[in-house]
Amino acid sequence: MEKHCIACGMPLSKAEDVAVEIEQGPVCTFCANKDGTVKSCKEIFEGGVHFFNNSVPNLDKEMAERITLKNMKQLPYWQGKACDCFKGEEATDEEFKKALSDLHEEIEKGNVK
Repeated sequence: MEKHCIACGMPLSKAEDVAVEIEQGPVCTFCANKDGTVKSCKEIFEGGVHFFNNSVPNLDKEMAERITLKNMKQLPYWQGKACDCFKGEEATDEEFKKALSDLHEEIEKGNVK
């Protein structure tokens, strides 16, 4: 079973994708600071919005924010944490599934690394 970053959900297919292992699980190189700590909720949220906005065709920034919010709120690292970036409307289940499906299509086409 493939590992995923506990803070952003990124698949961790190669050992070098993991920056640090903490008690809750692995953290990817995008979500960890150089000192091995996990970046702030705001930093990871903004990175997720940028990723979805630039990787999924026809996804505007508002929808990228809603997708990122839904994604982060279901990940292990954020359970029980009250973060300012968790305020706002999250994507519906249908919107989330569609965005992930579109993302996987782009990955298969080689348009996302």
